[in-house]
Amino acid sequence: MPQVSQQELIAGVKQGKVISFPTDTVPALAALPESASLIFATKQRPPDKPLILMGSSSDAIWKYVKGTPQEFEIWEKVVKQYWPGQLTLVLPASEWVPKAMNPLEPTTIGVRIPNSIIAQNILKQTGCLATTSANLSGEPPIETLSEIAANFPDVLVLNEEVLKNQKKYGSGLPSTVAKWTDTDWKILRQGSIKLTENK
Repeated sequence: MPQVSQQELIAGVKQGKVISFPTDTVPALAALPESASLIFATKQRPPDKPLILMGSSSDAIWKYVKGTPQEFEIWEKVVKQYWPGQLTLVLPASEWVPKAMNPLEPTTIGVRIPNSIIAQNILKQTGCLATTSANLSGEPPIETLSEIAANFPDVLVLNEEVLKNQKKYGSGLPSTVAKWTDTDWKILRQGSIKLTENK
């Protein structure tokens, strides 16, 4: 599949296609939340590894999350400190989250705002997207868009011209993943952000 312009990429994902674009960590495969099953099929990902919902703002993300006013207050403090950035929060899922995003545990959803102008511009126009790293499951993330285009012929990939011919995008490190457990954070994956568990 040839690499496409940002507008073609946005039009494609709205039509239900899988797309790829850079983020502040590793390039993402992305689709509309209701088309999440296409991402699992594309990267041969087992259902016990849920996808992450990326958005352009916390306001866009909050409708996919449910919690008490007190919980939202705690979460807001964390996101004000770390978003946009390399922190994924696993929170209770609202009825807006399609089961296909997290087939085995549909009661939770991982959410993040990437610290990438290109990613945010795309997400502003598409709404929140189901995302994961661009690679076959179990293999290292692919770090250039041209390689993604070569490896995933059915995926619409952002044209590298848009990126002024950068060869690598993002830190190459996965995000820190923290899960809310009613009163506390549990660190599921330690990445570049050191979020401490409240003791």
